Order: sequence, then structure tokens, then C-alpha cells
Amino acid sequence: MPTSSNPDIEPPASGTCALCGGPDLCGGIGYVRYDLPVGDPNFGKLFRCPSYKPAAGERRETLRRLGNLDVFRDRTLDNFMATNPEASPGQQQSLQQALDAVRQYAAQPTGWLMLEGPYGSGKTHLAAAIGNVCLEREESVMFITAPDLLDHLRLTYTASSDTSYDDLFDRMKNAPMLILDDLGAENPSGWAQEKLFQLLNYRYNYRLPTVITTNTDLNTMDQRISSRLRDLSVIRRIVINAPDYRSPGHSNIGALWDFSLYREMTFQQFDTRSNLSSDYRENLERVANAAWEYAAQPSGWLFIMGDSGTGKTHLAASIANQYAAQGGSLIFVTAPDLLDHLRLTFSPNSNVTFDHRFNEVKNAPLLVLDDLGTESASAWAKEKLFQIINHRYLTRMPTVFTTSKDLGDLDVRLRTRILDRRICRVMAITAPSFPSRMNRKPTE
Repeated sequence: MPTSSNPDIEPPASGTCALCGGPDLCGGIGYVRYDLPVGDPNFGKLFRCPSYKPAAGERRETLRRLGNLDVFRDRTLDNFMATNPEASPGQQQSLQQALDAVRQYAAQPTGWLMLEGPYGSGKTHLAAAIGNVCLEREESVMFITAPDLLDHLRLTYTASSDTSYDDLFDRMKNAPMLILDDLGAENPSGWAQEKLFQLLNYRYNYRLPTVITTNTDLNTMDQRISSRLRDLSVIRRIVINAPDYRSPGHSNIGALWDFSLYREMTFQQFDTRSNLSSDYRENLERVANAAWEYAAQPSGWLFIMGDSGTGKTHLAASIANQYAAQGGSLIFVTAPDLLDHLRLTFSPNSNVTFDHRFNEVKNAPLLVLDDLGTESASAWAKEKLFQIINHRYLTRMPTVFTTSKDLGDLDVRLRTRILDRRICRVMAITAPSFPSRMNRKPTE
């Protein structure tokens, strides 16, 4: 990018700008970056060339072309569908919260904003809408996907390239607003990771406004990058839990993870007294109270164990129903069904990829995993289940488990995480099963 230490500098007599016909200070693009010390608040920023004074509309179109936003001119905050008819009430709430956060950021872009969510959830639309808001204010924006950015950098090494590597990389590093779409979708080579780290670390150090979208687990990214993406003093992370609007009916959590059969299982319907001794009543009430407290404010893990028919699933469903009634989005699924859903993605007729479905489960705002330990004991099943649970352990995402197995019968990797009292509360039901209670004489 051409620079000038003084906006009133006299250009060389031979320099004529191809854009405006005036003095060639900007190399024909209409913007300059001044030579300033690193600590200066205007260091690295683009400014209108003093020789170029286009009309407002023309200026915006030039900024749009330079920022790669031509194809996204129709992506606005006003036409973002937060009320997607394919979405459940909880998912619509997630979309609305994301829209509100993006609207707030676009009004005054400071720091970083990261939009996380599955394919087709609207991340790119919202990111591009931020760019369009900036363009309306005639502010410079650079929009690019992570794979395209790396491809462009590689092309600068070819003899036919009109742009040097340093010029392009410098332009990305110092863009007044950088929107980096699909971070994590790039080829994870050592060179690619190094270039992305250099870019993001520079913008992180100088707190330059940056918007990032990703559907990739941060734990799988370069550790140097993921550590900066977790710095809440710089970045605001927005997780979007929504169906893929490109494939209606195929990725809706509410459709595939349907727990309508459990709608009648509520705390009000949970029987803690019929045909029980006082000890068993006390036990059921203690576990039910723990479930009630968890439902009021889901945090960490709740692990409910007990024999079949003792009410574990009822309490887990009660948590799910109360959470959904409050507008929360969740997945309620048995461990065997979860693995079946994952296997189905490998079918030629599947409209959803394995990664999409896997990430839905890993990142569900609340996951209720019923009947843990009854799933297939194959190596693949154990590994997939561990990856999901380990991710939710590391990220401390709210999760409810039920099992009729002894803890000693579970995979040792799962058991060690369940026994971590910092994140998981274990509750055991010792009362007899409901069917056996109903066959007994009433207890005084």
C-alpha cells in the first residue's frame, strides 16, 4: 500500500494517478497509509488519498471492490432471518442473540468478534453484514476466507504475480477492519498455520477490529491462535446454534434430536413418595432437588446413576423440558441413538456431513445424554463418544448424563472426567424402580 508521511506532500512531477488524474500518491487505489510510529493511534490505518475526492456512492463502491464484498452486497442485518421457520424456539433465540450482538458490534467495532456455529447457520451472512455497515460509513473493510487468503499469499511467489507477498500480507495485517471467514477450513500445513498466526497475532497485539467465523473446534487449531481466540479481554465469542438454512429439514436439531416422547416427563409429574420408605423418599427428593437446581441454571455436569426404571430419564427429561421452556436450545438423545445418528452421515443418501453432525453435538448449549454405557462397545463408538465428552469437559459445557451402569464399568477415560468434582456432580438413586413400587403395598 503506498504511504506518505505528509498528506500535503508534492508528488513527483511524472506521477499521475490513473484513478483521478491528479498527483499519484496512492498508486491508483484512492487510499494511503501514512508513515507513523508503531504506537501512534493511526498507525497502519488507511486514509483517503488527499488527491482523490470521489462522490460518496463512488467511494463506497470502490471500498466494496477493494474489500471483496461485491458478492455480499445483499447481506444485511435487516434481512437476516432470526425467525427461520426451520428452527426451534431455542434455535431462533440463539439466532436473535447473535443478530443483536452483531448489530451492537457493527455500530462501534472495537476488539474482536468471533461467530461460531455449524455449516449454514448464518455466520457468513452476519459477518458480511458487519462489512456492509462499515461501508455505509465509508470505512475500509477487507473480507476474505482463510483458505482464499492463503491461496493469494502463495500466488505472490509466482513469476506472473502483480502483487508482492509483503504488500498483500501488510494490507491484511493493517486493514482497518478484517473479516476472516471460515477460519479452520484451510489446509493445516505448517506454513499455513504460521502465516495465520503472524496475521492474527499482529492484529491481536494492536487490538485491530477483526471479525472471525468458524465451525472448527478451537482445541484442534494451532495452540497459539486458539489461546488468543480465548482471550475474553479482546474477543467476544458468539455461538450460533441453528439449522442449516441451505438444507431445510435435514439439519434441524429439533427434528433429528426429537424428544417429544418425553414431554410429559416434568418435575411436577415426578413421584418421590408413592410406596416408598422414608429413606428412599429422602433419596429421591435429594436427587430431584439436585436436578431442579441444575435446570434453573445449567452449569457444569450432572451425572445421575441408578437401576433401570428408577426415574433417571424422567429427571433428565425434566431438566430438558424446563430448559426448552425457558427458550434454551439442547440435544436430548440416548447414547446408542447418538452413535446411530453419526453413522447415518456416512450413508450416500445423507444430506448432512459427519463433521456437521458431530459439531452439533459437541457444541450443543445443553447436551442430555441418556443411558450412557448401553451403546456399542466398538472401538469407533468408544472413540467418538470420548471425543464428544472430552470436548465438553475441556470447555465446561452443560451436560447431563444418566446411566444404569456402575462407574467402574465405564470407559476409564470417561470415568476420570466424571469423577472430577470441579465440574461434575454425581447423584445416585437408591430407591427401587417405579414398576416394582407400584406392585407393592402402600408404605405407611
